Amino acid sequence: MKIIGCDLHTRYQQIAVLDQETGELIERRLEHASGEARAFYAALAGAVRVGVEATGYTRWFERMLAELGHELWIGDAAQIRAAMVRKQKTDARDAAHLLELLLSERFPRIWRATLEERDLRQLVWHRQKLVWMRNAVGNQLHALAMGEGVCRKKKLFTKKGRVELESLQLGPWASHRRQELLTMLDQLGTSLKALDHAVTEQAEQNPRAVLLMTHPGVGPVTSLAFVLTLGPVERFAHSKQVVSYLGLNPREHSSGGRQRLGSISKQGNPMMRSLLVEAGHSAARLDRELRQDYQRLKLRRGSGVGRVAQAFDLGGIRNKV
Repeated sequence: MKIIGCDLHTRYQQIAVLDQETGELIERRLEHASGEARAFYAALAGAVRVGVEATGYTRWFERMLAELGHELWIGDAAQIRAAMVRKQKTDARDAAHLLELLLSERFPRIWRATLEERDLRQLVWHRQKLVWMRNAVGNQLHALAMGEGVCRKKKLFTKKGRVELESLQLGPWASHRRQELLTMLDQLGTSLKALDHAVTEQAEQNPRAVLLMTHPGVGPVTSLAFVLTLGPVERFAHSKQVVSYLGLNPREHSSGGRQRLGSISKQGNPMMRSLLVEAGHSAARLDRELRQDYQRLKLRRGSGVGRVAQAFDLGGIRNKV
């Protein structure tokens, strides 16, 4: 077998290759645009295992290696860097380090969703990004209205509120800004309506998402995103791993017998945390027990802690997912 440590970049990659049969070690830099990388991997015969650090730009590389019949391992970036002792960092050192981890069986391989599941994630991500954009546009319109002494909050975007907003006497450029923001708001609303329909269709086709939607406050967007983010629940040994995976675990700096806990780590998926917190508000209105827990924690620790606790409950994290 040929073992390859690959330090992957957007335009090129640095590799360290060991042929286990001959013991030959090769270090090379392969360019992507010229097709040099594809030609190199296509020329490899026999079993090939490639190890790379997790990054957001590996989709094309995964497809290429799959077409050529090579095996790809993707490793946890934080654990890979933690295993590097020396402070000198170069592409050649990184590739050699990945090769060493592969050979010593210490490579921190991570679970990866299928290409189809990751493509479906793009639907949920795109929908959430447009929601955040719509909120940003709405905040700008609120600012224009409040500058003229009009504070309607959510009522500003009702039919009556919109008429009032359009009737405000503004300067030429402020009027131009208002009109463009309203046009953007309408366009985003149309796009989100179509995306919500697509998300609902996909969620209804997924048995695990359908099961999650039986919980009060959990709709198609939250359920589908949760299923696509967590993947097989069996890969989590206990609930604390789920907490950490979603970035809902508290930061900790304990020493000398004294425990110090801070705010949540936020190391997980930001979209998933946002959706769980939003769903928590809806669940608290529908579920009496959740509402009581939230009110109790809000009085004792503040609304932020209460929202995180709701996110725990919605994910089934406090007990067992």
